[in-house]
Amino acid sequence: MKILDIPQSGKRGLYVSQGGRYGQISRSLVVPANPRTASQLGARRAFGNVAARWRTLTEAQRTAWRAAAKTKNTVPRLGQSGPLTGSQLFTKLNCSLAALGAEQVDTPPSFPQFLENPVGSLVITNVGGVITLKLGCSGQPGENTTVRGSAPCSQGLAYSEDYRILGVLPAPALGSCDITNLYVSHYGSPAAGTKVFVRVNQNVDGWEDVPVETSAIVPSAT
Repeated sequence: MKILDIPQSGKRGLYVSQGGRYGQISRSLVVPANPRTASQLGARRAFGNVAARWRTLTEAQRTAWRAAAKTKNTVPRLGQSGPLTGSQLFTKLNCSLAALGAEQVDTPPSFPQFLENPVGSLVITNVGGVITLKLGCSGQPGENTTVRGSAPCSQGLAYSEDYRILGVLPAPALGSCDITNLYVSHYGSPAAGTKVFVRVNQNVDGWEDVPVETSAIVPSAT
């Protein structure tokens, strides 16, 4: 529930505090479900492998990661942010690369200059019950552009905070990228009247740019 209190975040006893879209929230502590899906186990395995690899680096390599980490701050939380540790930056970038099936790095890559993301709005069609999801694309997206999506939800929602990696953005054809297979393989075909949220990031050496977020409502069959 929403409460009036000082900004706070974290667990205290049987309650959890967090910042919400419309103010401070306090809720009961609930142990999340653990479905142990293939994608969940794969992400955990990758995280464990990357964390273990940190200990196999030379001290000179770890020193380079620590120096690089000082140049990048965390995402602000409760108005505060600070630099990552070397191991955190190493894990962040290599887990991102692992999710794409890309080669791991032992030397910290420089932060890239991202080109403008050409991905535009999500368009959903429903022709005779066959639902297609396409992202408008005005140009050639960068290599390893990552697509994330949320499960179909109520069309009354204005935003989503629960995204899962669907895969790499397919090559554009005739001004759009067809993400139907990526989405359906993860969530199944969305029902008419539900809403789909999609987030797209360009990924270079594990670094990601500011995401393009878009959504659309699944229309009735025509």
